[in-house]
Amino acid sequence: MRRWRPTRAWILRTALALFGVLVPAALFVWHAGQYGSWEIDDAGITFAYARSVANGLGPVLQPGQPPVEGFSDPAWLALLVVGHWLGLFDHGTWFGVPDYVAYPKTLATLLVTGTLVAFHAAASAVSRRPALVTLLGGCILAAIPSFVIWCVSGLENSLLVFAVVTAAAVMVRAQARGALNTWLPAVLCGLLAALAALTRPEGLIYAGAYPLAVLLVGRGRILPTIGALVASLVAFAVPSGAYLLWRITTFGELLPTTAVAKSQGLPTAESFAKVTQLVGYAGWLGVLVGVVLVGVALAGPARNGLVVLLVPLALALAAFGILVPDWMEQYRFAAPVWALGALVVALSAVEVVGGLRWRGRIVVGVMGAVAIVLSATGWDGAMREFRAKPTAPMCLIVVNSAHEFNAYLQALGRTSGTLFAPELGGTALVGTSIVTDGGGLAEPVMARFWRAKDTAGIRDYILEQVRPTFLKAHGEFRPFMGFDGDPRFQADYVEIAPTPNNGANWVRRDALTDPGALDRLRAAAAVALAADAAQRATPLASCGDTLTPGATGS
Repeated sequence: MRRWRPTRAWILRTALALFGVLVPAALFVWHAGQYGSWEIDDAGITFAYARSVANGLGPVLQPGQPPVEGFSDPAWLALLVVGHWLGLFDHGTWFGVPDYVAYPKTLATLLVTGTLVAFHAAASAVSRRPALVTLLGGCILAAIPSFVIWCVSGLENSLLVFAVVTAAAVMVRAQARGALNTWLPAVLCGLLAALAALTRPEGLIYAGAYPLAVLLVGRGRILPTIGALVASLVAFAVPSGAYLLWRITTFGELLPTTAVAKSQGLPTAESFAKVTQLVGYAGWLGVLVGVVLVGVALAGPARNGLVVLLVPLALALAAFGILVPDWMEQYRFAAPVWALGALVVALSAVEVVGGLRWRGRIVVGVMGAVAIVLSATGWDGAMREFRAKPTAPMCLIVVNSAHEFNAYLQALGRTSGTLFAPELGGTALVGTSIVTDGGGLAEPVMARFWRAKDTAGIRDYILEQVRPTFLKAHGEFRPFMGFDGDPRFQADYVEIAPTPNNGANWVRRDALTDPGALDRLRAAAAVALAADAAQRATPLASCGDTLTPGATGS
């Protein structure tokens, strides 16, 4: 047998493909580095559940708490659990970097790189210049702060994007071979849609991508097409249904507690109006140029491939419009929109420009360059703004909720207590007080009150049933809860100390068992306030090599 030897053409194609993938990946890594060790506090919720599952305690937020589905990203949770079992997560440091920072961000980088590989796979089925498409689309994607911020936030965005874009690539390649309505792409797309649904609740919508693509551009006989559609739905339904069955048997609920608390309802016209916010963020001129390029490309040989890619992009836009607006900045739910949009625009641009003469190329190039400069200027401002004031850093919550209230317990000579607080992630990871989640994400009773917007019910529940040792409130949460004006609260609690953002911490009067207890608490609060100020001064910094329960930071 003759040994296979790479030809020069193969080596060149491979080198170009690597270049097209690795340059945007490097840009992503550089951009991600601009946000330091920052991770959103909500990521700490999944981190806490991962620790419990990995240690054999089951899906509980803290040891001693009942099972509650206070997470919405079981597939991402599974990756964190595996990391824990392998000693890569929640154990120590990687070359001096805490692994609670290094492991999620490394996962995100690998998944984004995989997404870029999917870019190339899709482009190679449609374009003669797949490396250029990947390079252009990947660099646009890696420059968008909204995309990069939420991919390295500790949350599941990078996994969702990988699943959705990979499914799109599978469909494009199958369509190019005339095999879209066959069982293999059908099953792969169904499984990837299930992965998306198990990564984010709105991932469910991508189960419709394959059927819609077949309806629009599929060719073949009726019976094989029906068989492929059934295969796709079964491939989606088996893992998704298995998880739903586990949810019902484990938690006794059809929906995760997070979905109940966030009160997701039916979409309205106002919901879809949110999509225009993404246009402003991307840059109006850039979007206009992109839409024109896509429109022209749809009249060319890449039409069917583009139609296939536009299906999941339309679903991503619909998901963004349907979801209840999020309090977090930088459009957390838009990650699939950015990825698919960058791929569609890059593919269209390369195909359109490639078919023009030099004068047309100059005109399109100038317009594109102006649009990119304008968009990049806005993105640079967004990046700088976020660096200066990142959203809810997990380490800030570790310092001013976990460390602080651990110190309060020590001041009282106690080893345990209960805490009602609006932030959950860092508090649950490091705090020894059993936490009642003020936002209802991991507390079913609170979730139902939040769904009904029943603050009076919340006060009754907290003050008469939970009766926490400590209570924390600040910002808009404080007047919304209305504890200050409740006679029961005034009778049962005493303020320890004020905190930033119009906040305060309180302790139950019956927890002060000796005359000097309140003075000790206030002395601990003074130390905690200084630590809080130091963490706020460096909001992109980590908070120690490990997140150890019971730590006080001193």
